[in-house]
This record gives sequence, structure tokens and C-alpha cells, in this order.
Amino acid sequence: MKGVYVLELEIDKDTVIRVGKLGNILFKKGFYAYIGSALGTGGFKRVKRHFNVASGMNMTRKWHIDYLLPHSKVVSAVLIPTEVSIECSVAKAVGEFSVGIPGFGCSDCSCPAHLFFSETKVSLLETPFRL
Repeated sequence: MKGVYVLELEIDKDTVIRVGKLGNILFKKGFYAYIGSALGTGGFKRVKRHFNVASGMNMTRKWHIDYLLPHSKVVSAVLIPTEVSIECSVAKAVGEFSVGIPGFGCSDCSCPAHLFFSETKVSLLETPFRL
């Protein structure tokens, strides 16, 4: 199955993390939503890979999110089955109620961010937004 996904993450203390070419970024204590695409051959297997990176079972750093995952707790994964590339639309919608981390996760599009921060937990399953 293919589609777009949102990982909800929690960081329990302010942490500076080196994120590939983006360099050092201060991630504040709080909650993050990462929007990713799983439209390729492996589909949602990419989400399983993210869980493996978060747990330390996979040490390969391929995407920006791979640098953040070992320092965070995965709260949930929201899978949106689709054959259409709606990743940027979802990112834009999430950005309406949270703060984007500039340049994170969006090196292959013109979006300002695909990672968003909130000091309090905002469940994407409970928050209405329009695509």
C-alpha cells in the first residue's frame, strides 16, 4: 500500500541535533509532526523503517527525519492511503496550527517545512484540517 504519512513525535528535553546538511538545529521540548511520502515501490514500508531508526535497529541516515528519530519518541503514525502526491498539501494544512522547522524534510519540493512543532500535544486524528 502507498500513500502519505504523518509521524507524531515527542522530545522530552531541549536538544541540539546535527541534521545532515541542515547543520545543528535546536529542537525544543514538545511535540512534532513529520509529513512524509510513501508513494515509491516500498510504500508504507518506509514507516516501518522509521520505527527501526527510532529504536536504534537501523543506523543508516538517509533522510532528515533519520537524524531526529533516535532522539524522540514516536507517539503515533497516521497513514493516508493515496496514489496522489498530497504530501505538500498535508504539510501546508499542518503548518496552519503549528510552527514549521525551516528546510526540514522538504529538500525535494518548494515547501518551507515538512516538520512542525507544538509545545502541547495536538493529535492529528483530532484536529480538523483541509487538504
